This record gives sequence, structure tokens and C-alpha cells, in this order.
Amino acid sequence: GLGQRTNIGVNGETAGLLALMLLHHARRPARTRRDGSLVPLAEQDRSRWDTALIAEGVGILQAALGRDRLGEFQAQAAIAALHADAPRAEETDWVQIVGWYDELLRLTGSPVVALNRAVAVGEADGPVAGLAALATVDPGLPRHTAASAYLHEKAGDLPTAARLYAGAARSAPNL
Repeated sequence: GLGQRTNIGVNGETAGLLALMLLHHARRPARTRRDGSLVPLAEQDRSRWDTALIAEGVGILQAALGRDRLGEFQAQAAIAALHADAPRAEETDWVQIVGWYDELLRLTGSPVVALNRAVAVGEADGPVAGLAALATVDPGLPRHTAASAYLHEKAGDLPTAARLYAGAARSAPNL
């Protein structure tokens, strides 16, 4: 229960990882369709998310952040918590998510984080801003083409989006 996990006396990053795991696990019932196919986050039935696990994850995260020693897992958990906090996908606080991606990028320098940040910028500031952020990311990175397709679609450039989606599908390692 909550008391058992929050009083475990762990460092902030271990608590951040636990919070991240709880927040992701809370969404598990809504992540797949009956046929096993994945449901994108924006399309998930949020009423199927486990609110008790979300509350527990957020509580653990808040305690970890209160220690004022930010780490990678805490930043990832903060992003997950912001997604979990939105009652509907369109109510997601993308501005705060971009801020957490900035922190995560500062901590890791990861090109994958930069890619995810570019998509978040596209949600917060519009697809043109997202494409500008994506232009700074290595185009050889897996999912770069798919992210570009998504942002072009949001910008209304459907022919470019279709071409990019087809290219992303061809280069995907699995169905």
C-alpha cells in the first residue's frame, strides 16, 4: 500500500523510478485494444486508468522532488504525472511538459529526449515550432521520420505527412 512504498527510505532517483513505474502501470488497462494493438496516449480511455496508482505515484514523486536533487527518473515521472493529471488529452499541460523535457535534456543530453521534446514543443507552441525543434535532432534517429510526419500533419501539410508516414512504416523494425 501507499505507506509501505512511500516510507521505504530510498534516494530521490529510486523514488522517481518507483513513481514513474506506478504512473505508467496505472495506464496499462487502456494501452491496448482487444486485438493487442496499441492505443496511443491521446486516444486512451482515461476512465480505465487506475487513479489510486496515479495518486500514489504523484505522492512519491512530490516527496522525491521535495528533496531538491533532481534526477532523470524524477523528470520522467513528472512528465508522466502531467499526462496522468489531464482529464482529457486536449487538457494536457504541454508547456509544463516542455519545461520538464528541458530539464531532462539538461540531465541526459539524450537525442531521444530531444526528439520527444520537439513533439511536445509542437503541442505547446504549434507544429511549426515543433518542426523547428525537430530540425536540431539527428534525422537518423529512430522515430524521427514518424515525429516529422506527425508535426507536418498537424501543420496541415498532408502530402508531406503521408510521404513521411509511409517512409516511417517502411523503416520500422516491426509491424
